[in-house]
Amino acid sequence: MNVISGTSLFLAAVLPLTAQTVPVPKKTPMPQPQATAAAIHSQAIVIDTHADTPQRFLDENYDLAMPLNGGQINLDAAKQGNLGAEFFSIWVEPDLYKDHYARRTLELIDSVYQQAAKHPDRMQMAFSPADILAAHRNHKLAALMGIEGGHSIEDSLPLLRDYYRLGVRYMTLTWSNSTDWADSSGVIDPKNPNDPKVPHTQEGLTEFGKDVVYEMNRLGMMVDISHVADKTFYRTLVITRAPVIASHSAARALCDAPRNMTDDMLRAVAINGGVVQVNFYSGFISQAYRNASIAQKPEVDKAIQDFKDKAKAEGRQVTYADLEKIQRSYADKIPRPPLTALIDQIDHIAKVAGIDHVGLGSDFDGVGGQLPQGIDSAADLPKITAALMARGHSAEDIHKLLGGNLMRVFAAVQAIAE
Repeated sequence: MNVISGTSLFLAAVLPLTAQTVPVPKKTPMPQPQATAAAIHSQAIVIDTHADTPQRFLDENYDLAMPLNGGQINLDAAKQGNLGAEFFSIWVEPDLYKDHYARRTLELIDSVYQQAAKHPDRMQMAFSPADILAAHRNHKLAALMGIEGGHSIEDSLPLLRDYYRLGVRYMTLTWSNSTDWADSSGVIDPKNPNDPKVPHTQEGLTEFGKDVVYEMNRLGMMVDISHVADKTFYRTLVITRAPVIASHSAARALCDAPRNMTDDMLRAVAINGGVVQVNFYSGFISQAYRNASIAQKPEVDKAIQDFKDKAKAEGRQVTYADLEKIQRSYADKIPRPPLTALIDQIDHIAKVAGIDHVGLGSDFDGVGGQLPQGIDSAADLPKITAALMARGHSAEDIHKLLGGNLMRVFAAVQAIAE
């Protein structure tokens, strides 16, 4: 055999093989460590849209640097729970302060300013989303205010404007009492909305009531539809030019309280672009707790009336703290629902309205400590993040409901006003 010819044949056979690219085994990407619930919570701007602590400021001479003493918010608890912004509720008990709603409103507003003045290194007043971000950068609690109950304006648009000038950034159209211009869920039974024994407006809002909503839109004050009757809710959504909030409400599908919102109402808020901030009160998140509370109500009402009668006979002024103490002595006898009851509410609203339309509105310091198990103060807010993460919610979704959704609505309301 010709050696050269044989070599040529060998090379002809081998060269095509050597010209081929030798496959390089692909490296399996290293799994990225999943962010922990603690990390997700610590990176969020956590906003709570409802705490009744100003009642404590006035009636108990309470200071946010003091121990909780049965309450749910102080500066230490806020820091532990990474609470970035709190809307302090300016709520005037309508029976105790019947002849001076505006005076009590102004005193409550002043009490919030006094706290910020006492603790400038730990909290600051805030009036816009930009202010919340500034407080966050300064590692301070952003203190905002929302009026709970339209009776505080005493049928006066100038007074409404004054409250805005003083820093109030939302108003609940009604509390549990109706006004002359808006109906409350506290007196209107959704199963018998036209009960002739209960005074109510024809459309849920009178012409003046519509003017209140329009003026809030013009000012850049968020319209809060927690507490309103169903008819008032729908009328408000028809006329408002800006997204609304429910500062502290829950889902009626899971707990049949008139204060809660039906699935149709939740969807309507989503269409409006608004947000539902979930109330933590056991009587709004758990049907079992609500049933026990209803059974107990006649006894509680009698105890409160007896206390009022005795105080009147002795010439003493009854405070909200007095009434809350009585209510709590009875409510503490009812077992608190598990934390899952609150998480179920958040999940339900997220599924019905969408993850962009749910947030947190605790009602801290306003429900006599009747919160789900494991939630005793603002320090426990990280437990909510952990529970949501355990149910498969992403970090992005959790950041939205912890505060991002409220920031979006707040900014939209102010942009529309401008």
